[in-house]
Amino acid sequence: MPIDFAPERWERIRENARLWWAGKLGRPLIQLTVAGRDPGRPEPALPPARRTAHYDFSVPAEEVVDRWDYDLSCADYIGDAFPSRFVDFGPGVIAAFLGARTELGEATVWFHAPEERPIAEIHLEHDQSEVWLNRVRGITQAAAGRWQGQVQVGMTDLGGNLDVVSTFRPSHRLLLDLYDAPDEVKRVTWEAHRMWWRYFSEINAILRPSNPGYTCWTPLYSEAPYYMLQCDFCYMISPAMFDEFVKPELVASCKRLGNAFYHLDGVGQLPHLDSLLSIPELKGIQWIYGDGKPDYRHWTHIYRKVREAGKLIQLSGGPEVLEHVAKELGSAEGIALIGSVSASRRDEAEALIAKYG
Repeated sequence: MPIDFAPERWERIRENARLWWAGKLGRPLIQLTVAGRDPGRPEPALPPARRTAHYDFSVPAEEVVDRWDYDLSCADYIGDAFPSRFVDFGPGVIAAFLGARTELGEATVWFHAPEERPIAEIHLEHDQSEVWLNRVRGITQAAAGRWQGQVQVGMTDLGGNLDVVSTFRPSHRLLLDLYDAPDEVKRVTWEAHRMWWRYFSEINAILRPSNPGYTCWTPLYSEAPYYMLQCDFCYMISPAMFDEFVKPELVASCKRLGNAFYHLDGVGQLPHLDSLLSIPELKGIQWIYGDGKPDYRHWTHIYRKVREAGKLIQLSGGPEVLEHVAKELGSAEGIALIGSVSASRRDEAEALIAKYG
């Protein structure tokens, strides 16, 4: 039994997403998957992995994709949901494309500079060995070829550009460079920007012939080029430094993307929210409050600020998250909920979808 998603459903996904991005849908996007469907086929021998990078390079790309196909066959896609998978080599894999050393953790991937150099001696250039890039290309190609547009294949997690810089110039030293060598920091940041767009374009060229649209590590569907931008490094800097060192590159990327979102990760990034909301081309905010912090019910003032700035909001979780935020804000328009529920919560999920039409 194949993945339960008929090709004609993509037309509805496209139309609803198009209206949502334009602020004209009149309801939230509700992308909920329901676990527990009988896949109707034997489970592959290849076990699931937390990240694609955890599969040894000796595992053929086609076997990785077949594992994904099985996993996607174990779910139902209700509301605005659709089958999707992204090639996950860890946040900021562009660093590996540029020659960084890779370390696999239990739940993530770390990237380290081959050697520590002063900022003036760092030049971000394509690594001619292409070992990691070829692996990403190969799995992306296998996925696009296998599904031929039935499944939305997301862009790998290229990362945030100043985060990539901090791979090659460790954060504690890069922070000092902001004072001691600001022009060099800006030079390397724009080098990272150029390389980011090189790889985005190169991988997208593999995806575009058959991919229904654009997604990345967050499967928020867009017909226009889309990415969830981020800068975890800005957790450690002031708003003034954010505006000087981070914002110009973000603005440039927002202008090149048709639909740009920002991953606001943790309370340390909240001082930069006003600056982010002032970027006209930035369409929305994904607020992640972080482990150990109060849950979604505590952050109404953040969601309200984003809404009042005319930006879209992306939430993660179950029906209760959307219901609470919508009640607090007075409506659910301009919100996208992305999540998965167990089979025991299917009725609850379908009731939410029916409520919003």
